[in-house]
Amino acid sequence: MDAATLILVLVIVTALAFDFTNGFHDTANAMAASISTGALAPKVAVGLSAVLNLVGAFLSVEVALTVSNAVIKIQDKSGAPRPELLTDGGEALLLIVLAGLVGGIVWNLFTWLLGLPSSSSHALLGGLTGAGAAGLGLAGVKWTGDGTKLDGVVGKILLPSLLSPAVALVVAFIGCWLVHRITSSVMDRLNERYFRWGQIGSASLVSLAHGTNDAQKTMGVMTLALIASGHWDRTDAVPIWVKVSAATAIALGTYIGGWRIIRTLGKGLVDITPRQGLSSDGATAAVLLASSHLGFALSTTHVATGSVLGGGLGRGTHVRWSTAGRMVVAWALTFPIAAGMGALMWWVGHTLGGAPGALLVFAILCAASLFMYLRSKREHVGAHNVTEEWGATGGEPAATTPAPTKTPTR
Repeated sequence: MDAATLILVLVIVTALAFDFTNGFHDTANAMAASISTGALAPKVAVGLSAVLNLVGAFLSVEVALTVSNAVIKIQDKSGAPRPELLTDGGEALLLIVLAGLVGGIVWNLFTWLLGLPSSSSHALLGGLTGAGAAGLGLAGVKWTGDGTKLDGVVGKILLPSLLSPAVALVVAFIGCWLVHRITSSVMDRLNERYFRWGQIGSASLVSLAHGTNDAQKTMGVMTLALIASGHWDRTDAVPIWVKVSAATAIALGTYIGGWRIIRTLGKGLVDITPRQGLSSDGATAAVLLASSHLGFALSTTHVATGSVLGGGLGRGTHVRWSTAGRMVVAWALTFPIAAGMGALMWWVGHTLGGAPGALLVFAILCAASLFMYLRSKREHVGAHNVTEEWGATGGEPAATTPAPTKTPTR
């Protein structure tokens, strides 16, 4: 096996590993509300989400094409592949892709360890941007389009990431307010369990939308690697085996269940009711499906969190702003830290060069992943305790309870 083929294999394996972490990192976006309200049992919820993620991954390729075309300039002004990226079997571009993937996975695992629902999308795209800038210079990154349409890192990634939480918050706020307004007069005769059935439907739609958006990001990366190695020459299509493998990886990751993040989003932000869960999940699905159709690589996490906040505000629920603040900090740091990690991994691989450099980068990823997995065992969160009151497990702020009222003595 020559060096370029070995690096290509490492890139494909690492891309599928990212897809797996994306699955369990983002399960909360679809199922945290349903698990929190009791609409679905934890294991049933992640199983349903896994199946729908698998199906959703085959519905569209617009986001995959965004990832493979909108970050790194793989073509010159004439539209021909850039020759400096494709020499030696595409080793230069393959190393950039590998380094970017490692940056995304490390950040994903770190935020999962902390129980923070950060953006897997921005971790991946940040890692690719940092590695691309380190390997090709700032001019090697497609920052903007041609001026006639939204494109590149700014138009397809950064601007949507700023707007999507606000849009989802507004949609969920209006939806939740309307649902409570319309049903308040009949709730004495309308049991909450009926809204739980509706919540199952809306949560299922979110899982389907998640598959159409997030699974395709890995498809785009794998397609980019195949273009670099000369095994694929189209920027308007994705090989079928890439679709199948990426869809399977994200479905398996989803079934594992990212319980730490499910707990934070389901219990640590607001106390969700079935009516609120129905509204927030519906808003999340609507925004995600629209973005997938337009080819915007949105963060499912940003959209889902904005929807939960909007649903809470629409109902007048107490919001734990300290938890929301930690999430916002994680959102702000995701892109730059993943970019920095991607650049660092490119430097490590480039310094050693060729297959040895790629193997060293892969070994660093394995060591960091193993460390964080073992560290997570100290404060285990799983299906057995994911719905406990906030503050009941280690590492969380204590639940706020009112002081007992003393009966005055006569």
